Amino acid sequence: MSTTEQVQEPSKYSEKWQKRFAFFDAHGAPSEPGYKVALKALPFKQRVTINTNIIAFFFGPIYLFVLGLWKKNLTLIAIIVAVNVALEILYSYVHISFAQQLDFGVGFAFNLLYAMTTNYAYYLKEQKGEQGWNPFKGMRW
Repeated sequence: MSTTEQVQEPSKYSEKWQKRFAFFDAHGAPSEPGYKVALKALPFKQRVTINTNIIAFFFGPIYLFVLGLWKKNLTLIAIIVAVNVALEILYSYVHISFAQQLDFGVGFAFNLLYAMTTNYAYYLKEQKGEQGWNPFKGMRW
């Protein structure tokens, strides 16, 4: 092997994460105007890959701990507990007969929250070295 040949070190990130990181590097946070325009220019499957995380949708609290996003995960868990306690208090006072369906909707919303915040939060941790408590940093709402 000559000295001019470069040995490529394999990345510790999968191709999917590399694409997500490259997109965030090029277009910034989801709250920035250029992000939304660039995201709309992508095909549907790539938009879903960049904007959401399917594993986080189904296994959110566990997956964030696996990724090392424990601070953001604890914040989200605290929000989930607070919302559920408030809803249970409301249900006991109002005697809502369809509380189970409302709980399902709230649970689905929290799953979507995990799915939509995980990719950028992991990018901030791995590429920018930011490991804060705010799971919504840089997100658009």
